[in-house]
Amino acid sequence: MKARLSFSLLPSTSVDLLVVAGEASGDEHAAALIRGLKKQNPGLKVAALGGPRAKEAGADLLFNLVDHAVVGIYEVFKNYSFFKGLFDLTCRWIDQHKPKTILLVDYPGFNLRLAEALQKKGLSQKGGGHIKVLQYVSPQLWAWKPKRRFTMEKVLDGLGVIFPFEVECYKDVKLPVSFVGHPFMNDPLSNHLIKYEEEGPLLLLPGSRVQAVERILPVLLDTFAILQGSFPDLIACIPAANPKISCVIQKIIKSKKKYSKSISVTEDNHNLCARLALMSSGTMSLRCALSGIPGAIVYKTHPLTFLIGKLFVKVPHLGMANLLLPHSPPYPEFIQGMARADLIAQGVYPFFSDLSKSRATFKHSANYLRENLCVPQANGVVDWLMDTGGLR
Repeated sequence: MKARLSFSLLPSTSVDLLVVAGEASGDEHAAALIRGLKKQNPGLKVAALGGPRAKEAGADLLFNLVDHAVVGIYEVFKNYSFFKGLFDLTCRWIDQHKPKTILLVDYPGFNLRLAEALQKKGLSQKGGGHIKVLQYVSPQLWAWKPKRRFTMEKVLDGLGVIFPFEVECYKDVKLPVSFVGHPFMNDPLSNHLIKYEEEGPLLLLPGSRVQAVERILPVLLDTFAILQGSFPDLIACIPAANPKISCVIQKIIKSKKKYSKSISVTEDNHNLCARLALMSSGTMSLRCALSGIPGAIVYKTHPLTFLIGKLFVKVPHLGMANLLLPHSPPYPEFIQGMARADLIAQGVYPFFSDLSKSRATFKHSANYLRENLCVPQANGVVDWLMDTGGLR
C-alpha cells in the first residue's frame, strides 16, 4: 500500500473540529454529522481524515483515509509501515493545529491508539491539555476485547453509541456514554432504506474494502449463477462504495465473462431496490435489515484472521440485525468454509418460493429494528456532539 503521506490544510488554518473516519461507513456517518453541525453553526471549521462524503458535507479533507481501509489482522500487519507513518503525521498535525475537539468515528484500531497517544503527549484533556476527544460508534466490546473500556475511560471525554444495549457495556467505568440513535435513523437527508420490489434485482453486497470484495464477490457471483439457472429472469446489481471499489468489482466480473450481461454496477448507494440480497456482515447488511429485504450473510476473511478471531469473538452471529433481534434471526449466515455457492443458493431458495411470506417476516423484523434504533431528534447525535464537544 503506497500513498503520499501529506496533509493539505495550511499550518495557519484554525480548526474547531477534527473528524477521523477510516472506512466508507464511517465516512458516511461523519458526513451526516457534519451536515447537521454546519446547519446549526455555519461558521464551524471542520477538518477530516475521512473520505469523499465528509468532504462533500463541508469538511476540509486532510487525507483520504477511506481509500486505504483494510480489514483483518493479517492485512494490518502487512501494511504496518504505511499506517505507522500516517499515525505519526496525524499526531504532528494535531500538535501543530490543536483543534478544539476531535471526533473519532468507529475505526477503533487506529482511533483508540490515537486517543492514547494524545493523552500521553499531554494534548487531550485527559492528558492535561485542552483538546476534547470524543468517540462516535463504540467498538464491539460485546463481541471481543471487552477490557478496552478501561482504556477508553482513561483517554476519552465522551462516547456516543448507536445501539441501545451498548450503554450497559460501560456501566462499570466512569466514561460518559450516551445512546444517540443509529446513523441510519438520524440523517433525514440520506435515504438509507432500500426499496423492496418483487421483480427487482438480486443485490450483491461484498463490502466496502478491497480485500473483502476480492474474497466474497466471487462466491456471490457463483451463487447468482446457480440461482439464475432456476430463475432465468433474475438480474443482479452491485453497489460500489467508491470508484476504487467499482474498478475492483468490474475486474472480478470480467474474469467471469458469462455474468457481464446480467449484472450492473452502480456507485449510487442511496436509490437501490431489490427482491433479495446476498451481503457481507457490514453496514449494508443492516441497511437491508432495516428495509425488510430478505437475504443471507456471507463472510470470508484471511484464514489467519479467521482463526485468531475464533479465539476471541464470542457472539452467536456476525450480522448485526441477527444480534439485535430478540427472536429467531432471519438472515442465514454462511461463514468461511461454509461460504460456498451451492450452500448459499440452497439457503435462499425458500425466499424465492414464497416471496409474500418471506417479505412479511423480514418486514416485521425491520419495524422492530427501526423502533429500537431511534431517539428523539432533540437527543440526537448532532446535539450530543455540539453539547459534549462545546461546539455551539
